[in-house]
This record gives sequence, C-alpha cells and structure tokens, in this order.
Amino acid sequence: MPTRRRLFLLAGFAAMLAATPAPAQERIKAVATFSILGDLVRNVGGDRVEVATLVGPNSDAHVYSPTPGDAKKLGAASIVVVNGLGLEGWMARLVQASGSKAQTVVATNGINPRKMEDEGHPGHSVIDPHAWQSIANAKIYVANIRDGLSKVDPAGKAVYEANAKAYLAELDALEQEVRAAIVKIPADHRKLITTHDAFGYFADAYGVQFISPEGVSTDAEPSAKDVARIIDQVRKQKIPAVFMENISDPRMMQQIAKETGAKIGGTLYSDALTDAKGDAPTYVDLIRHNLEQLAAALAS
Repeated sequence: MPTRRRLFLLAGFAAMLAATPAPAQERIKAVATFSILGDLVRNVGGDRVEVATLVGPNSDAHVYSPTPGDAKKLGAASIVVVNGLGLEGWMARLVQASGSKAQTVVATNGINPRKMEDEGHPGHSVIDPHAWQSIANAKIYVANIRDGLSKVDPAGKAVYEANAKAYLAELDALEQEVRAAIVKIPADHRKLITTHDAFGYFADAYGVQFISPEGVSTDAEPSAKDVARIIDQVRKQKIPAVFMENISDPRMMQQIAKETGAKIGGTLYSDALTDAKGDAPTYVDLIRHNLEQLAAALAS
C-alpha cells in the first residue's frame, strides 16, 4: 500500500498539474486580401483566428502592388480569403511567388455578379466586383468564410457557426435599418455622383441611383469628355449632391460640385475601411456611415 508520504507527494504533484495553465490554442493564420474582407473574417473567426490583411485601411485594392512581406504572410497562412470577380488582379502572381499551399476561399461564390458596359470598349461588359455593397451579398460572404474556416479547422466548426449566426443576425438588423432610412428619402432625390462605380449593388438592392465619371475600377482617370458629360447630367437631372470616396483624389468631385452648384455630401466608403480612429473601422460602421451621409444630403 502506498505510504502516507507517497500519497502526500502524489497529491502535491496533482495540484501542481492543475495549477499549470494549459497551452494556449494555436490560432489559425488567415489572410484576407483587403480590409473589408478582413473584418468579416474576424467576425466569423473570433479568437480562434489570427487575421492579416494585405490591402489596409483607406487603400485601394484595384491598383495595389504586393510587397515581399505579403508573400511571407501568404506563405504562413492556412487559409486565404479573396473577393474574386476580378478585384484582385495581382493575386495570382502573389500566390505563385509565395509558394502558398493555403486553402483559398472565394467570398463571392454563389453571388449573382452584376455586369455593366465597359466604357472603354463599347459592346463589351465587365463584372462589378463590389458585391459587398449589398448586405444580402455580405451574408453570402460570411457563409463562405464560415465554411472555409470549418474546413481548415474542423475542431472550431461549432465556434465558427455560432459566430456566423450572431453576425448574420446583426447584418439582418442592419439591412432593415438601411431600408427604413432609404424609404424616407424622396424618390426623385435618390440620385448622386460618386468618384467611381463602386455602389452598383447598393443601388440595385436599395433603389438609389449612383453616377460616376470612372468605371468599376480606379486604375484609369476619366477623360475631360467624361467629366463634362457628368457635369451636363448633374445640371439636367438636378442631382442634389456629389460625394467623395476615401480611396480617391477629391479634386475631380470638387470641380463637378463647383461647376454645377451641387452640394458636396461628404465622404462615402466604398472599397476600404478606415483605421480604428476613423468613421468606418468595420463593415457595419461603413454601411451605417454611408447611410447617414446619404440621408443627410438627399433627404431634402
């Protein structure tokens, strides 16, 4: 039979084991291509996921140039979340350079892409990549991210499902908020000018007309003819406001406002979040900020 001393030592050893903290769960390394996607991944991944973003706050994914540091992030990742629909034209080269073996999730899988005429090539259409501007589409993003994380980390599936469910409920409430605010804007005032054509999905979903001198990408400057056409359209249709974007040079929009008398309605966030000190550090903040700007400028 064990001696009293031995029992005492065994009890002490057991107490030491109980007091020793368990090793921390190693977090899944995820890379999102731009800031809006990064926020969605954080909401679904929670504490189980460490998220790195390639194109940061207030930066433009259309014209982004990857860095060696980006290749390193990809090489260390277990999962990479991309928008798709042609937004990240630089991504294939970056993946090849990094040698990444990470699981790739295309967040727009299952979304019906919006097509529009390519202004530089009449008769040809281009796909609009800004699908997140519709909250219904953002919910598809969330589902794809949830399923991708569950695939690379099956042990965390229940966590990802619970996080996604809670976040989807938040997005449902946000969509009701958007629809309620748009209804209060007179129908003939629901039109405005923005720098580039980033709000087509929002327009289709919520009944607001957006007109822009640039196409779906910011990689080409509009011609003087394009700007003149917009100025003429603002005057004829009595468009009440023009809006800046956080990723674009404001001078062109200031010129349009000056020549037409349209008021500058503020800044809209299209392709990027702000940093933590800005007005739109999360996707929900982005939608809510844009909604407030639209309501204030167009309501009367």
